[in-house]
Amino acid sequence: MKKIYLRLLIIVFTSFGLPSCKSSFLDVVPKGFLIASKTADFDLLLNDPNFYEHFFGGGLQPMMILGDDVSAEESGFASAKIEAQRLFRWEDVVYQPGKAAPDLSINLANLYTVNKTINEVEDSDGEKFLKVRLKAEAHALRAFIYFQLVNYYCKPYNSQTASADPGFPLITKADALANSFSRGTVQANYDLMINDLNTAIGQLPLEAKSRTRMSKPAAEALLSKIYLFMGRYQEALTMMDQAFHDLSGSAIRLYDYNNELADGGSFLPISDEFGPGGPGNNPNDFTESVLAFTYYAGPYNGNGVGNNGLVLSAKAKALFGTNDQRLKLYSATFPSGGLNPSGRLRKYGVQYVKFGIELSEMYLIKAECEARLNNLPAARADVETLRAKRMPKSDSSVPAASASSGPQLVKFIIEERIREYAFCGSRWLDMRRLSADPLFAASIYTHTLFPTNGTPGEVTDYVLKPERLVLRFPDNIMSANPGLTNNP
Repeated sequence: MKKIYLRLLIIVFTSFGLPSCKSSFLDVVPKGFLIASKTADFDLLLNDPNFYEHFFGGGLQPMMILGDDVSAEESGFASAKIEAQRLFRWEDVVYQPGKAAPDLSINLANLYTVNKTINEVEDSDGEKFLKVRLKAEAHALRAFIYFQLVNYYCKPYNSQTASADPGFPLITKADALANSFSRGTVQANYDLMINDLNTAIGQLPLEAKSRTRMSKPAAEALLSKIYLFMGRYQEALTMMDQAFHDLSGSAIRLYDYNNELADGGSFLPISDEFGPGGPGNNPNDFTESVLAFTYYAGPYNGNGVGNNGLVLSAKAKALFGTNDQRLKLYSATFPSGGLNPSGRLRKYGVQYVKFGIELSEMYLIKAECEARLNNLPAARADVETLRAKRMPKSDSSVPAASASSGPQLVKFIIEERIREYAFCGSRWLDMRRLSADPLFAASIYTHTLFPTNGTPGEVTDYVLKPERLVLRFPDNIMSANPGLTNNP
């Protein structure tokens, strides 16, 4: 019988940034640790917090920094980790020689675990139904992991070039000693994700035992999102409709900010330091979460940047209406408490970002697919369902100029995604996929660095060049895998 090592006891050098020129792509050394062979042990492996709590890097979350929905104040951002500053400038080289990328390390460690489960759980000692369910969950998790990896290290999906564009290495075996990896193709990556999810969906429960575990509607929503990124809108809509159907009767719901931020609301009081309560300041609030994966976003905690020094970009700020309750998640003060003299806003109401499957995004994905398929009334109804929970109902209607045209409604929905998810990393994903969309072909993505303390002076603008829609593999990965081809 095959045996695996308990994940909680595995040493993963890359997760802690320790370099090793002799290490493989999956730098795992499990010698001398507790061995598990029971089905229940695999269940424990998939319950590892590394899957659902990305609290690594002292708050360094590349997706949050890469999106053009953020700008930065020099006074705060100067103390950021050098990697955060390089990400903000969209530089070619982000990580110091020999230093690991935490986002890559944690995903590779999780990939090792899910591959172990997929390949070995059937030979474990336990009940058949649990083996089937755990294997399905591992397939769905592998799809989620690959979705993260391709959105850092591969070109955006383009149906005309995906079969030739370099992908992320296809790693489907838990072999800690393997060190020969080829890039494969973006198409192969997407095929793997789709196959994994189609394999999983029929075997997953409608409701997982925890929101941090994969369920059938979560897998369906993820597959819908992947189809959206591929431009396969009808398939995306069909799958999202199924996800909503499978959520019927669930306790998952949208918060109504009009109530929660009113007198006596559950998001009150508003702290001068951390802002309103709610999911953004409570990592264990899963009210809107179908799959509750969370990363730490700040504020500065003495070990890393978090969201310290970051402010809402001028373009993003202009998208908000005066009565939008989401503005209460922002403050026009510096972390020290002093007013920003230029009125720029920092997001202080979201220390913890949910990056799994959120009900709010499900509405926006469904609305976008309907708009692209020219089903405008349905698209408008879906986006207004979300907006009515984020602002007074009198302000929630889609403007007539946007509601009467498919392309204009798509653009409005993309803007709604910024209003809902600014500072949360989603904008980076949208920038990538929209770069291949004719509707957004003229888009120019810019980061602005403002002078110290908002005092008058010249700002510094950084413009994203197309090749930096893809990150380069860090030096420690390239040194350990001489056959691996890096991005330009």
